Amino acid sequence: MILVGLGSNLPSAAGDTPVDNCRRALELMEKSGFYLEAVSRFYKTAPIPASDQPWYVNAVASVQTELPPEAVLDRLLEIESAMGRQRGERNAARIVDLDLLAYDDLVLDSDRLIVPHPRLAERAFVLLPLKDIAPDWIHPVTNRSMTTLIDALDPTQKVELLD
Repeated sequence: MILVGLGSNLPSAAGDTPVDNCRRALELMEKSGFYLEAVSRFYKTAPIPASDQPWYVNAVASVQTELPPEAVLDRLLEIESAMGRQRGERNAARIVDLDLLAYDDLVLDSDRLIVPHPRLAERAFVLLPLKDIAPDWIHPVTNRSMTTLIDALDPTQKVELLD
């Protein structure tokens, strides 16, 4: 199971909403050779760290592909770029953010990529959507269950399910 986090908190140049941006990213993922197995519900989440930027829309998708992890990362970065993402300041507002969260049970720490994502277990905006599609997922480094990971979250993180 390959897990990809999606996020957006800015409209696109065409005026698409953050929800539209996440849906567009999913379409582009399919056109780029990813098979979408499952997609979580969309969540509205406060920016981390707290700031005055708009809240995010977040989701998690489970995908399949023959690509190795580094190539998955490259493909996700290409999709972000195609959608108008401009990289700059860390944690800045963005049209789209695609993160490789996990690649099966692989544990990888290279100069380019850390899998599972190093902050996955700390973020409600990842774990709550992930629970929608993989409630039995076990973190391959900590061996902690979804329930244990969610119970350990900082309760000040603000996450709302979108209608």
